[in-house]
Amino acid sequence: MRKNTSGPRFKALLEAANITTTGFAKFWGTEAQNVHNWYTRGVPAYRLEEVARLLSVNSDWLKTGEGTKESPRLQNASNGDTFDAQAIRGVYTVIDPNDIDLVFFKETPLSNGSGKTHVIQDPDQSIRLLRAQLDQLEVRHSDAICAQMIGNSMAERIEDGSIVAIDRGLTQVVDGEIYAIEHDGMLRIKYLHRMPGNGLRMRSHNSAEYPDEVFRPAQIEEQRIHILGWVFWWSTLSKRRPVVPFL
Repeated sequence: MRKNTSGPRFKALLEAANITTTGFAKFWGTEAQNVHNWYTRGVPAYRLEEVARLLSVNSDWLKTGEGTKESPRLQNASNGDTFDAQAIRGVYTVIDPNDIDLVFFKETPLSNGSGKTHVIQDPDQSIRLLRAQLDQLEVRHSDAICAQMIGNSMAERIEDGSIVAIDRGLTQVVDGEIYAIEHDGMLRIKYLHRMPGNGLRMRSHNSAEYPDEVFRPAQIEEQRIHILGWVFWWSTLSKRRPVVPFL
């Protein structure tokens, strides 16, 4: 495994974009000391993709210094206190003062021909939500993403094809809440429940067709079950248009 030496490159990117440690920490929603620690310890592995996307660089280059590096596009806004959201579209975009444009993730086949899938960002799609809706639920804007419900396992609550919004900042399981999960590259939307011994129960709303699934810790690791975040919003269209009588 290649060593994470991202600290100096991360620091240099901020300096090149004229972003202070305090400014980045405020945008990220953390303490300045945490960001300062990344300069020496490196950006945490679970944050590398997000930070690289935010700073418009290749995550492999950020981690190791190898491969292609793109020019950073993150800049300070004119007030010196927040960032120009249009310059960081990879995280979220402010369309107007009341709206947030969230990035869209999708399940797509791997390019190696294995028939397996993985969950990646779709740069051609985004979903607009009201800023007030996120703020009301204390969802940090940069943690919010969208995806599409696939299948009828959550019908009648979340129909096939519905768009869901996911808070990546809440991955701790609260029994009975709905979460987005990446399960060996497959995107799944389920109720989650904790089980004794750090196990996990997945439950479908359409329980008649989709019985509960229980996973032991070893199975969670073997099957690469990763909680993407809490599902806090979804759109569901009616299955049919009503027929107006007497016409």
